[in-house]
Amino acid sequence: MKSLLILVGKTTDKLYQTAIADYTDRIGHYMPFDILVIPELKNTRALSEAQQKEREGDLILKELTPQDTVVLLDEHGRERRSIEFAEWLRKKQQTARRLVFIIGGPYGFSPAVYQRANDQISLSQMTFSHQMVRLIFVEQLYRACTILKGEKYHHE
Repeated sequence: MKSLLILVGKTTDKLYQTAIADYTDRIGHYMPFDILVIPELKNTRALSEAQQKEREGDLILKELTPQDTVVLLDEHGRERRSIEFAEWLRKKQQTARRLVFIIGGPYGFSPAVYQRANDQISLSQMTFSHQMVRLIFVEQLYRACTILKGEKYHHE
């Protein structure tokens, strides 16, 4: 199974860039994993939140195939403990051709993206910056991979 993380806007902080690259390399030892960055929209002052979400949504949807299993990282999604997430990932590895995780823009997702999604995951009830969410997610994906392999990275 291939996996992809789609991000709206690039990661700007060098600290996060370095850490995300490190976990991306680590995940690559367990499964094919890529990150795709959709450029931020320009001239957003003239756009409403809904218009911005719609335009970002159009760009996201262009990157998806009908066979993709799409998972939104969204505050309304289901929270899982790391071990539960690992088990969820194991099941997806058996059924999904390509598992696509998406972290949206500053206002979330358009209705069309929500409609296309197969699942939603929340990392926490707390609010994190988009830069932090990227790092937290790739670390949790790496953690899930190590749990599935029975490695010692995760402590119960």
